[in-house]
Amino acid sequence: MVDKKAFPLRISEDIWQATRRWSDDELRSVNAQIEYILRDALRKAGRLPKPSEQVARGNRPPDRKK
Repeated sequence: MVDKKAFPLRISEDIWQATRRWSDDELRSVNAQIEYILRDALRKAGRLPKPSEQVARGNRPPDRKK
């Protein structure tokens, strides 16, 4: 099971409502939708380790390049 970090998020009402509508369309909770959006943005930016790297490293973040 993947460990999850809980934290409060301050978000404007208009962004909340748009995210809620989007999550309803996708049949997800708002929390799951926010996680999906963040994961997609991290993947596109090249900041999310590939699944094979996560398994090999025991889910540790990748080493920083010096």
